[in-house]
Amino acid sequence: MGKTKMKTHKATAKRFKITGSGKVMRQHSGRNHNTGKKSESNRREARKWEELSKGMSKKVKKSLGL
Repeated sequence: MGKTKMKTHKATAKRFKITGSGKVMRQHSGRNHNTGKKSESNRREARKWEELSKGMSKKVKKSLGL
């Protein structure tokens, strides 16, 4: 019998994406509700994806089975 396969943590897979170069990207928070009182620049900035820190991306990759 061989080793069992590593399962992908599905909640993590839905929240992060891996770029071609291996960076882990995440979305900004604060876009779901109460956007009327937030400034247009804040809402525009929240649309973008941001790179995770080195330590956090290591944890995310582990839970994704990479």
